[in-house]
Amino acid sequence: MSFALSLTVRRRGPGAALIVVAGLYSIVPLVSMLSAALAPQGTIPDGLSWPSDPHWHNFVDAWTVANVTTLLKSSVLIVLGVVPISVLIATMAAYAMTVLRIPLGKVFYLVLLLTLTLPYEIVIVPLYQQVNQLGLLDSRLGLILPLIGLNMPFAVFWMRAHFLNAPEELTEAASLDGAGPWRALVHIHLPLARPAVTSLVLLMFLSTWNTFLLALVLVNDPDKRTMAGALQAFQSRYSTDIVLLNAGALLLMAPTILVFILLQGQFTKALLQGAVKG
Repeated sequence: MSFALSLTVRRRGPGAALIVVAGLYSIVPLVSMLSAALAPQGTIPDGLSWPSDPHWHNFVDAWTVANVTTLLKSSVLIVLGVVPISVLIATMAAYAMTVLRIPLGKVFYLVLLLTLTLPYEIVIVPLYQQVNQLGLLDSRLGLILPLIGLNMPFAVFWMRAHFLNAPEELTEAASLDGAGPWRALVHIHLPLARPAVTSLVLLMFLSTWNTFLLALVLVNDPDKRTMAGALQAFQSRYSTDIVLLNAGALLLMAPTILVFILLQGQFTKALLQGAVKG
């Protein structure tokens, strides 16, 4: 019994140690930011030391200073404009390429993969010119449309990985029962794709919510940007107050952390589904 226990510890020990190190690597910076955010305003926090008198009102002040209410509404509008459309188009495109095997589907997929190799910054200037010509500069719609296009290659790649693992017998059985491609997608493939779709929603949400450079370039009004896009204005005005800066950063990060905690189960299921079949 003791030999089996020691053997199990030897096998799982390195993996458990790696998980602990990775967890500490992620949690320690957040704890440091929290301790700094609770220090008296105008002071310089000292590392990880917890303040003797935590100033919780710093978060209220940072909320007011950073205009979080307006930025939160703007971010939600942008996310609602980007995520559902991106997921819908990517799901239908991946279904058409993988299950329906449309003509030139492999060519379209190869083009999408090639776009993933392009540096993100290389498209900023062309996007700015196109949005300006469309008269959408300094508007949320002018930010939503480019984000949908930029998210599409990865979204199609993600959903295609799921449909590759879908049993072909399901499509054949649906065809024999008289179900067309649309009914097969809605009633058979989409219920099976729920973990993949939910995890894609999570990834698209994180990508859209944390949009920084594109929001700064295409939107001049800080109230129409995402919360991450407005962080620079907050930093430039209050860069000398480290306490308020940390409190504001934690407020901007809180929604993404909360959404990830709520959807992490579906994200894990999607990863496990993709590991079953290459």
